[in-house]
Amino acid sequence: MSERTLYDKVWDHHKVRELPNGQDQLFVGLHLIHEVTSPQAFSMMREKGMDVPYPELTHATVDHIIPTLDQSRPFKDDAAEKMMAELESNVASANIKFSGPESGNQGIVHVVGPEQGLTQPGMTIVCGDSHTSTHGAFGSLAFGIGTTQIRDVLATQTIALGRQRVRRIEVKNELGEHVTAKDIILTIIRYLGTDGGVGHVYEYGGETISKLNMEGRMSICNMSVEGGARAGYINPDETTYTWLKHTDAFKDNLEDFERLKLYWESIKSDENAKYDDVFEIDCDEIEPMITWGTTPGQSIGISERIPDPESLPQGKQENAIRAQKHMRVTPGDKMEGYEIDVAFIGSCTNSRITDLREAAKIIEGETVSQNVRAMVVPGSQRVKIVAETEGLDKIFVAAGFEWRSAGCSMCLAMNEDQLVGGEACASSSNRNFIGRQGSKDGRTILMSPAMVAAAAIEGKIADVRKL
Repeated sequence: MSERTLYDKVWDHHKVRELPNGQDQLFVGLHLIHEVTSPQAFSMMREKGMDVPYPELTHATVDHIIPTLDQSRPFKDDAAEKMMAELESNVASANIKFSGPESGNQGIVHVVGPEQGLTQPGMTIVCGDSHTSTHGAFGSLAFGIGTTQIRDVLATQTIALGRQRVRRIEVKNELGEHVTAKDIILTIIRYLGTDGGVGHVYEYGGETISKLNMEGRMSICNMSVEGGARAGYINPDETTYTWLKHTDAFKDNLEDFERLKLYWESIKSDENAKYDDVFEIDCDEIEPMITWGTTPGQSIGISERIPDPESLPQGKQENAIRAQKHMRVTPGDKMEGYEIDVAFIGSCTNSRITDLREAAKIIEGETVSQNVRAMVVPGSQRVKIVAETEGLDKIFVAAGFEWRSAGCSMCLAMNEDQLVGGEACASSSNRNFIGRQGSKDGRTILMSPAMVAAAAIEGKIADVRKL
């Protein structure tokens, strides 16, 4: 097993005891909740007459079901309004801080936590959402949990988990033009597989990772779960500390910042740390990536050709055949030139201000293809305000994009933002499963925000480097 890694240190610092079943009981430093997975947990708490003993360690927001066009109350969708009302009632009765629509701080839970400074190195963080791994970008151990576990954390501020193996993913050399963090993680999942991380957490490191900004690091850690890993993390450094210093938690409290920085430095993986496995990836070989199938692992570079299922390992052949049939693609063809109907920039993977800036650079002065329905959904109200201050909204609207309010939106289509019939969507989100964007016949192609912008202009998947 691993030794002296950040994972081992943070785990041991938060371990309360070993349980009879072999799992460890861990103290939870931050519990993030939203409207979809928390109502049942609160209901179970009420049935047992339990209170929330540490409300200050829980933070709530609304993201999955909130409309991105008209957010006036009541919501037009009855189910969405019911979930929203339930969340409001639960957080009020438990005295939990809520980043609601009226606060100016509402947004996707994995955007809200980092931008407010709630997410910090050396923490254990849980949320009823699989992409909680995002927060590992700050050097925390962050896990998605189920509804029963949400109840346990609300009631005890602890959780039972089994220890995982640690795989070090060493990313080296320079990124090429318009090659982004999204392309790095799609490449990793392509080579290691969607189940390659089962039983592991991923520690990302190397010179390339060190040069990424925090938004890029979050994009990589966000999709760790798509590779089967329980979590993903990056050791904190000066880039991490610069981000945190300007958040709500520390901008007026530098004394606490300096005190905590000593702890943050101490939990970094040692130079002689022992890993269960090491995987190296060379960025010289990466180009803008797109998916051709129905899992994030079914991806290729923009210049590559769609693989013949018979060329794949035996266990992946049948799935590839089904995926190619659904996506209406042919082995040997390229994805470049694949026609799209929808372009979506958003999600907890790629909806932060640098993502929007990246896309705006491509779209400025251009026009969205007349055959494409395009939308930009900022990850939070704060991101939206910054983007509007910089005039990014005007660039997108002038080109033909819809400029929406913050929410998960078309990433999982739990509101009105959905594909219709067999529409094909160029998406900056994290999942391309069948039905993920609201239609069982819909087709999702994952890519970076810049690549989505290029596809929106051309009306088909295009190599952004050629624009």
